[in-house]
Amino acid sequence: MGSSTVADADDRAQWWDEHAAGRPRPAFVLRWPFFGAIFYLVTAVPVGRHPDPLLVVLLVAYGLCYVTFPFFLLSHRRMRVRLPFAVVMLVLGWAVLLQGTSIYMLLYATIAIAMSLPPGWVLVLDGIATAGCGVLLLVHNDVHGNTSDIGTVVGITTAMFFMGRLAQTVRRLRRANEEIAALAVSAERERLARDLHDILGHSLTTITVKAGLARRLIETAADPDRAIAEIREVEGLARSALTDVRATVSEYREVSLSAELAGARAALRAAEIDADLPSAVDNVRPELQSAFGYVLREAVTNVLRHSGATRVKVRLGRNWMEISDNGRGTEPGRAGNGLRGLRERLAELGGTLQVRARPGEGFGLRAEVSVREQVEVP
Repeated sequence: MGSSTVADADDRAQWWDEHAAGRPRPAFVLRWPFFGAIFYLVTAVPVGRHPDPLLVVLLVAYGLCYVTFPFFLLSHRRMRVRLPFAVVMLVLGWAVLLQGTSIYMLLYATIAIAMSLPPGWVLVLDGIATAGCGVLLLVHNDVHGNTSDIGTVVGITTAMFFMGRLAQTVRRLRRANEEIAALAVSAERERLARDLHDILGHSLTTITVKAGLARRLIETAADPDRAIAEIREVEGLARSALTDVRATVSEYREVSLSAELAGARAALRAAEIDADLPSAVDNVRPELQSAFGYVLREAVTNVLRHSGATRVKVRLGRNWMEISDNGRGTEPGRAGNGLRGLRERLAELGGTLQVRARPGEGFGLRAEVSVREQVEVP
């Protein structure tokens, strides 16, 4: 009920004030004075040959309004400028008409108003103008025109009104397409930044941990063979990270929950953190394994970076995942880009991410996606 009321209010506002109408192209506004002057002179020059100086002045003023109306009625957004200009132009058109000219001279004003102003003002101003012409023809016989001419003026004005609405619709569509393109570019940048953060953050953190372990083993000469093995794993991780980056840019990368569990086990072992991880992922719905893989990757990355934990526990369900550690914990309001990216991924699937983070009590999160089970009816 509330949304329909707001929509009705917007429609009524647009009926009288079209702030949302797209502006015409600058090229049209700049070219119109030349073409408009040609159209106007074809009619105004024969009329201006009358010896009445007042008529010549009115024709010149009327013509200036006609060739400049795109600047005031189309390009300008404020009705306090557009409406007075339209009234002045209509008054000049009537003044020219009252000098004994053809009723068709009024078309320049009615067409400009019909193509530029909101529908409400078009009906008011052009309606008054055409009704006044009918009254004028009944009262004064010296006006060049008849009832059929009034019908012609109404018909041409109506056609120009719909042409103006069509032009505004085209401008709105053009602006909407530009906004959609800009939003698409922005969304793609966010996707790429999120994926690169998830990939490089985890890979570089694991590489740092393993490289540090290998350095300590080499410095102490405690276990050279293990140091060599760790360096080989660092090389493999670097190659894997490079492959993941290339695949992400090409949009062909898929995250596997089972592979992330294996990587998490190796990274936590290298950091000498006790890991309680599931041995299989068969109980997780297949369409959720990729998203849960990102959740596990980000959680393990946070554990390795700044948790100070000695134990990590991971539990999996059909449509949920829980990860907790016994580290120092963080303030809930200090969630970084990684957790924000996870929330966006889960939101796309209709899921949520709950974070439990208190200083001294460890860190925990739960990812859950609401999935409707399909029940087969025999």
